Amino acid sequence: MKKSFIRAFANTAITAVAFSVSCAVYAGSLVLTSSDISDGKHMAKTQEYTGFGCAGGNLSPQLSWRGAPEGTKAFALLVHDPDAPTGSGWWHWQVVNIPAGTTSLPAGAGAVNSKLLPKGAAQNTNDYGEKAFGGACPPVGHGVHRYRFTLHALSKPLELPENASAALTGYMVKAHTIEEATIEALYKRD
Repeated sequence: MKKSFIRAFANTAITAVAFSVSCAVYAGSLVLTSSDISDGKHMAKTQEYTGFGCAGGNLSPQLSWRGAPEGTKAFALLVHDPDAPTGSGWWHWQVVNIPAGTTSLPAGAGAVNSKLLPKGAAQNTNDYGEKAFGGACPPVGHGVHRYRFTLHALSKPLELPENASAALTGYMVKAHTIEEATIEALYKRD
């Protein structure tokens, strides 16, 4: 009886491990990388905003991705600072309807009237009031802020009004997200 119990327990444990491994491979297959920013690392002054007392390069970072899940019809990229002292954070960049075949955005793709975005992609108005990337610009002495660059694989391209709010964009993106991947970069001004 002891041997059969041990054998049954071992088989159950092996099955559980195999199931966990297969789920881990399936879940989280979308991977976001960058040659300009890194998860948990401080961004360069190149990604700092120009204006509001900041004097950076205001250049959106290079981003690449792989592992789009089955059923991906488009991508959206949302960049948000949850630490901004506003009560709702700060939206730095919102790009929707990036074509499903796209696997990267070059540095500078977030410029106003960008020619570097793929055809069909649209930039929505950020919290600086521009249809573009707006770099980091935390208040002096406010400490380290987190900047979440989140790529969403979408089940369909989004239909949004011309001047959709960040909240509406976020809602529609979340409603149609199949999978997402994030790089959380940091920035601080002393």
